[in-house]
Amino acid sequence: MPHRLDCCPGCGVDLQRCNRTRTIEDILEAIRPIVTEHTIHRDYCPCCKKHVEPIVADALPKAAIGHRLVGLTCWFHYGLGITIDQVVSILSHHLQTKLTPGGLVDMWQRVAVILEPWYQQIGEQARASVYLHADETGWRVNGQTYWLWCFTNPSVCYYMIDPSRGGPALKKFFIDAFDGVLITDFWRAYDCVLADGRQFCLVHLLRELEKVDLTNQSQEWRSFAKKLRRIVRDAIRLRRRDDYDVNRYWNRFLRPDKRLWSLAVGTYKDKDAKRLANRVAERSDWLLSFLQEPILPFDNNFAERQIRPAVILRKNSQCNRSEKGSATQAIMMSIYRTLRLRGLDPMRTIVDALRIFLTDGKLTPLPPPAVADG
Repeated sequence: MPHRLDCCPGCGVDLQRCNRTRTIEDILEAIRPIVTEHTIHRDYCPCCKKHVEPIVADALPKAAIGHRLVGLTCWFHYGLGITIDQVVSILSHHLQTKLTPGGLVDMWQRVAVILEPWYQQIGEQARASVYLHADETGWRVNGQTYWLWCFTNPSVCYYMIDPSRGGPALKKFFIDAFDGVLITDFWRAYDCVLADGRQFCLVHLLRELEKVDLTNQSQEWRSFAKKLRRIVRDAIRLRRRDDYDVNRYWNRFLRPDKRLWSLAVGTYKDKDAKRLANRVAERSDWLLSFLQEPILPFDNNFAERQIRPAVILRKNSQCNRSEKGSATQAIMMSIYRTLRLRGLDPMRTIVDALRIFLTDGKLTPLPPPAVADG
């Protein structure tokens, strides 16, 4: 579309012609859905003595909306944290599609039942991981206090909603001993997990020091906190060296380890210094695991980032109203988040899986991470 002035708008002088291009992307003013009428021939088989008809793979049985619309609304709600009423509003005003909240929830629950094997595979792959982050946050189911657990690493994200914040919930997930390294904060419930290795979040430890600083200004505490901060930061600084290698820096690795233990076994009168020293002494074997295994992070920030979308949804929609709703929530969030972590398009992947399921009667295996070209 060309745009040109006849003369200068300021003085009216003829212009010397030159050109530039500008590209603008927008959406149509009225986006309308595509309505397709399927003629299904129901014929009689004289051999089987019954009527047969072909399968329509574009939608679930008895459903009036297609897979793409179902997948899009699932991503709105479970992937982005948009409330059900907001999803209905977006469909009604912007996509010219009329749906009811109850109809949407019913479709989501049907899709969750079909995709549940993927959810189970995500859990199995999480338990077989080299390392795994874990975190939990409050949740509500039918007005009752529940907990949303998140077990994740860069290739999987498994959510579990359970009434327990302690060992019973963790034992449901960790059926057997965990052969990898478990990365957590200092919540005592994680002690019940039999793990091959651990890494406690040093960021949480530093935050605890900052928190105590606000209320405790005793000389003993300030001295203790200063030494502990210095040890932790020296260890992190050592790990961040571009040429870091465990064998090359073995002696340097032992220095923060010895300093940490020396600080932990000291005698303190200050209650906060004594409490933190006991914590460091109990966890001393697992505070600096990231120096021995370079693949390990020294914090649990990844789990906190993966649990944040659920926290946003919790604020918007007030969680779930039933056990069935919480099960659907855990399944769909786990699948969408895992597919995103693997560099896959969740909507397209789920649509393709539903088509194949309706055609063959089997759900395809959970897709592996996408491989970048080149």
